[in-house]
Amino acid sequence: MESSDIIVIGGGIAGVSAAAELAAGARVTLLEMESQPGYHATGRSAAFFAAAYGHRIVREITASCESFLLNPPDGFTDVELLRPRDCMFFAREDQQESLHAMLEEYESLAFIDAAAVRERVPVFAEGYLYGAAHERRGGDLDVDALLQGYLRLFRRLGGELKNDHRVDGLRFENGTWRVTAGAAEFRAPVVVNAAGGWVEQVAELAGLGSLGIRPMRRTALTVDAPDGISISDWPEMVDVDEEFYFKPEAGLIMISPADETPTRPCDAQPEDLDVATGVYRFEQATGLDVRQVRSSWAGLRTFAPDRLFVTGFDPRAEGFFWLAGQGGYGIQSAAAMAQMTRYLVQDIEPDEAFAAVSRYVEELSPARLLYA
Repeated sequence: MESSDIIVIGGGIAGVSAAAELAAGARVTLLEMESQPGYHATGRSAAFFAAAYGHRIVREITASCESFLLNPPDGFTDVELLRPRDCMFFAREDQQESLHAMLEEYESLAFIDAAAVRERVPVFAEGYLYGAAHERRGGDLDVDALLQGYLRLFRRLGGELKNDHRVDGLRFENGTWRVTAGAAEFRAPVVVNAAGGWVEQVAELAGLGSLGIRPMRRTALTVDAPDGISISDWPEMVDVDEEFYFKPEAGLIMISPADETPTRPCDAQPEDLDVATGVYRFEQATGLDVRQVRSSWAGLRTFAPDRLFVTGFDPRAEGFFWLAGQGGYGIQSAAAMAQMTRYLVQDIEPDEAFAAVSRYVEELSPARLLYA
């Protein structure tokens, strides 16, 4: 049996970043069920930083991560984590109401007309667009560099990573959690449940009822760029009602139908219908004929019923901490949520840039889902 101060379950970006922050002041063991961290949702992210995306609380927490991503601490990484790219939320004539509602809610967005959108992204079909809300902030995230940076920090601080350790038992005895993963057993007074799409299963192993957190499948695919058109400086292009989105991706165009299909926790795979839907919506918007899908994949986005993060100790079980429900914001918010975890577990104030997280302890607490 191996003992530590904190056991983190889940080696996606949420678990790895939290484990790294916690390891500065505690002995931390990180358990990952796959052969490598970041295999599921983290490794299949759209990899974009969108400050004007999601609920007001999510936006504020996301915004607090921007300075970290642009200027990470010395030794964290030797590559850019965030490469600037703007974003446009575009609308058809029948989506005017949605567009203007977004413009009223988000002060950072500016209206641009259809001609200005087509000047930047000339593939839109004539007559398709009404206009767009333009977000000048944002950019492409190097997800692997971010993950590896936190892993290096975790190891440097003495943290212990255990790959191929699927948790299959949790019980609390005499102030200590005993966590089994196959033939191995670990113990610590605090368990952080950062298991992504599997968080409810982990809670069930601990004898806790559901909080209603559900994984949903999201599909993406890549297609060739049209001949003779440079796409490298295109913005991230998002339908204002999030019916689909697309952006440049390593010389290709990445498209997603923005599907949210409830599913069981699994190694998500793309469904032909979802791939076809993404292609169809892109073709309708552009008039282009997509002759070949170069690649396709799917991942799990995990949401609480109110679509806010779930972060904090469960009032039903001593020492059981939730770090869950990151939805489509997990990569871009990871740095802030790791600091929030450290704040709640170790009572260490967040760094100045992440002060926003301490304002939302009650709003993000798992208790809100129990006593709503």
